[in-house]
Amino acid sequence: MIIAVTGTPGVGKTTVSKLLARELGHEYVNIKDYALEKGLGEMRGDELELDVDELARSFERDFAGRDVVVDGHLSHFLNADIVVVLRAHPGLIGERLKERGYPREKVGENVEAELVDVILVEAIEENDRVIEVDTTGKDPDEVVGEILELIERGITKRVGIVDWSGVYDEVLPYLRP
Repeated sequence: MIIAVTGTPGVGKTTVSKLLARELGHEYVNIKDYALEKGLGEMRGDELELDVDELARSFERDFAGRDVVVDGHLSHFLNADIVVVLRAHPGLIGERLKERGYPREKVGENVEAELVDVILVEAIEENDRVIEVDTTGKDPDEVVGEILELIERGITKRVGIVDWSGVYDEVLPYLRP
């Protein structure tokens, strides 16, 4: 089973993916590291630019039939058995990215992406089996527990549980230069 864990930078993808892989006994793959190792893209500043179709073909060749948890904000473009879209309050994302030293413009871009569901919409367009999980106020073990429970119950589609439209005014400082 291939489980893709995706979401806006700062939602907790890597932490949750590693814990989920460990709990399931699956292999953990960071999509950015994989792409670089395979020579599928190139770094431009701190951004990896690549052809997502080429990435998907290569990943399928290398991991078909294996049990994998794949982590990355492009992982929803892969042929996965289930896609988990992690969500977090846009203000929390803003703070986390500021702490990581992201430039103000990049912080705003990612806060806005979370606010308007960019990754969720892409995931739904690319996949039939999408589970949305709000990580706000939860520790990583709780998030993993929720994902495992949904998978064990056979839930393959759960979207529309998060609506950040009511927090626009609250996150406005992250969106303006």
